[in-house]
Amino acid sequence: MDILVLGGTRFVGRHLVLALLERGHRVSVFTRGKSGDDLPAEVERLQGDRDGDLGALQGRRWDACADVSGYVPRVVRQSAALLEGAVRRYLFVSTVSVYADGQTEPITEDRALATLSDPASENVAEDYGALKVACERAVQEIYGERATIVRPGLVAGPYDPTGRFTHWALRAAQGGVALAPGDGQDVTQVIDARDLGAFMAHLLEDDIGGTFNAVGEPHTFSAFLDEVASGVGTRPEWRWLSLDDQQRLSAEGVWPVYAPREPILNVQPERARAAGLQLRPLADTARDTLEWARTSGAGGAGPDREKEAGWLAQLG
Repeated sequence: MDILVLGGTRFVGRHLVLALLERGHRVSVFTRGKSGDDLPAEVERLQGDRDGDLGALQGRRWDACADVSGYVPRVVRQSAALLEGAVRRYLFVSTVSVYADGQTEPITEDRALATLSDPASENVAEDYGALKVACERAVQEIYGERATIVRPGLVAGPYDPTGRFTHWALRAAQGGVALAPGDGQDVTQVIDARDLGAFMAHLLEDDIGGTFNAVGEPHTFSAFLDEVASGVGTRPEWRWLSLDDQQRLSAEGVWPVYAPREPILNVQPERARAAGLQLRPLADTARDTLEWARTSGAGGAGPDREKEAGWLAQLG
């Protein structure tokens, strides 16, 4: 198959491109070309801008398009409309943040979605989830049954630019007494970017439509950290920080891959699993993420050792 990927050089898109190549497909990526990439030479690079400069896509045909870089509905509609007669299927990468607040767990694909208080908003930082909802609808309006919507949760693995999961892999590898938020019973879900990429490649090559929560299995935070430690070959002594302790130390809201009592961290993946999503153990993700971080020099997004040591000293 000939497949176009809008984006595709950094993280989720990168792993999708590699998964498609492994399956023998021909891949074109459309980017602004402002940063280099280390994708294989056989990938066709097309340059332009999603907002008004789609000339490199005109007059071309592909079997399918995967949109991994759409955040603003007006911009997504441009590419979706241009490609309507040029591709059979349009896969849009959305997010579990599309679900409206205040819902009981677990979250399935048919739950209520977020809405924009200002329909004209293009403020991704403020309206990320609601804008993704509008992007989904733009794609569905144009493609109907030829639309595929994938809603990932927290994504981890090599090449992760956020440093969220990487923080825990690096910290666990250092061993010793390590701080962790909560009491260990809050739920988190992490999916390996390589599993996400493989799932999307499968949806494209089998021409599967629908909407899918692409998330990892729910883990308590204690089980999550145990899996990470197992993957990197250490046994840190986790010291749990209650909310009161976090507030007293000004250590609230700084812990990646952690959001206490958040419904979007208890999302149901059954529909995706039935459609072919396969998940590797978190320990494998931790092992490979640590190896990549050490090789690349990538850091984590959480508190550094100096700050952690200061908090430990205050706790006594």
